[in-house]
Amino acid sequence: MNEFASFQNIRNVYCVGRNYRLHAAEMGNEVPTSPMLFTKPTHAVVPLDGRPVLLPGAFGSVHYEAELVLLIGKAYEPGMKADDLIVGFTVGLDLTLRDVQDKLKAKGQPWLAAKGFRSSAPIGRWMAFPGEAALSEADFGLRINGREAQRGNVRDMVFGLQQLVEFTGSITGSDPATCCSRERLRESERFRTAICLK
Repeated sequence: MNEFASFQNIRNVYCVGRNYRLHAAEMGNEVPTSPMLFTKPTHAVVPLDGRPVLLPGAFGSVHYEAELVLLIGKAYEPGMKADDLIVGFTVGLDLTLRDVQDKLKAKGQPWLAAKGFRSSAPIGRWMAFPGEAALSEADFGLRINGREAQRGNVRDMVFGLQQLVEFTGSITGSDPATCCSRERLRESERFRTAICLK
């Protein structure tokens, strides 16, 4: 989708943590009772286009999670449907400095140093959003060296797309320059954010 070609137009990257029951259990975390939002700086977003993604090498292990990434194209107003707000989707990676995160969690401190480093949010190319119902007909996942490492579906999320749009919009006032996740945008410079669903 050429209209979403520019990563430079992203203003906000909102991510939703612990939104898959199996992943929460795998990490030994409780399933949240409301969406758990965190952000990544825009410099975290880089294209997954075959080129190497540069990672910090002196901060311990780097963990990965495949993510569904959504692009919001309109200002949120109460009552709006997710299918009317989301204009694009792709898959991406949430990269985490796990050793750094563990230390921050133990101190009860924010995770920015573990989640917000440069290139920590690589994303694929944008595709037109087909609607939530159609999106749920296909799985998304991650293969590493030919081996399937992860597979997911929007049906497996704790909070569905509509809940996430309403929750995020009510807190951030998501506008065409905002969204939830990680993405690139363009189309008359209206799209500037994205959403990351874990």
